[in-house]
Amino acid sequence: MAKYNKVVLAYSGGLDTSIIIPWLKDNYGCEVICVAGNVGQDAELDGLEQRALATGASKLYIEDLQKEFVEDYVFPTLKAGAVYEGLYLLGTSFARPPIAKRIVEIAKAEGADAICHGCTGKGNDQVRFELAIKAFAPDMPIIAPWRIWDIKSRDEEIDYAIEKNIPIKLTRETNYSKDMNLWHLSHEGLDLEDPANEPQYAKEGFLELGVAPEQAPDKATYITLSFEEGIPVALDGQKMDGVTLIKKLNKLGGENGIGLADIVENRLVGMKSRGVYETPGGTILYRAHEVLETLCLDKETQHYKQQVALKFADIVYNGQWYTPLREALSAFVDSTQKTVTGEVKLKLYKGNIINAGVTSPYTLYSEEFASFGEDDVYDQTDSAGFINLFGLPIKVKALLDQERNK
Repeated sequence: MAKYNKVVLAYSGGLDTSIIIPWLKDNYGCEVICVAGNVGQDAELDGLEQRALATGASKLYIEDLQKEFVEDYVFPTLKAGAVYEGLYLLGTSFARPPIAKRIVEIAKAEGADAICHGCTGKGNDQVRFELAIKAFAPDMPIIAPWRIWDIKSRDEEIDYAIEKNIPIKLTRETNYSKDMNLWHLSHEGLDLEDPANEPQYAKEGFLELGVAPEQAPDKATYITLSFEEGIPVALDGQKMDGVTLIKKLNKLGGENGIGLADIVENRLVGMKSRGVYETPGGTILYRAHEVLETLCLDKETQHYKQQVALKFADIVYNGQWYTPLREALSAFVDSTQKTVTGEVKLKLYKGNIINAGVTSPYTLYSEEFASFGEDDVYDQTDSAGFINLFGLPIKVKALLDQERNK
């Protein structure tokens, strides 16, 4: 193996990155500097510095990226309406680019010889981290231990941790692979690896951001969200920043069993994987934004934007955030959002989000034109000519078919 003097490690304090510290030192003889990006994982950061230093790191940076994460990554994706394969709200996907960007900045400042991550060779995150690193440090060597070492499973990781006296917070029986940030919490592994198994939502300790729908209150919760140019800016009339807003919606949504998704998704590397996601606040925001757009966007823009959303989701999922195409699509999305301003009222009840009213100063809905009552603005006889022209291809084909079949 090559010899490096200093390696910067993307560090979470979980099983993977904890054992990587001594592994790097044993195999490369290098100083290890850890970087943890705070994107809202809360309690996971408690005691992180002590754990990193005790495991052999020389230094730990804990970078607060929450504001940047929400404003520069979450909200642009929300405005795009991007959802991967109809269900996944991209919680892990768009958290990686800002973390990787900051890691590169610290690696350059520290004069590091290489950057290391703990992503497996089967997952999507290796791509997301490495594409972001290439965007900002194209010549920086990248170390991915899962492609090199002899460890083949999480059980073997636990064995290695025990051998190296590395403190870990999990057992073999509760060893779900989890990723948490401000936007969501993902669960993978153990019984979830078999799609035939129902997730144990109601089991104590499984869900962390909320409750199962059947455990939610019998009384509905009403909320009102305010948007300005596609960005949520207030909850129930109270202005607040994006980080605070998402945290409050996580609490409200979680309490009402909102935002659970059980997905068998197509990974970028070619295999299918099964995961359970908790995204209570994000699910509420997506629904509210979608409802408001039905009022504020014309038909052609709304329908074309839905096509853009599919591509945008693929780009985010595949780790291509720092690309010209993503920037171009964001410019299109921003243009569509100039009139997406207004208020959306929602009813939260046992896992359901029910529309309860929407208003906008830029509404394109006219009750006068749409009314089933008497009106003086629409001549219903005009529709006959429209239908004749709109249906002309159908009529011509039918007539010619008749002639051919005589």
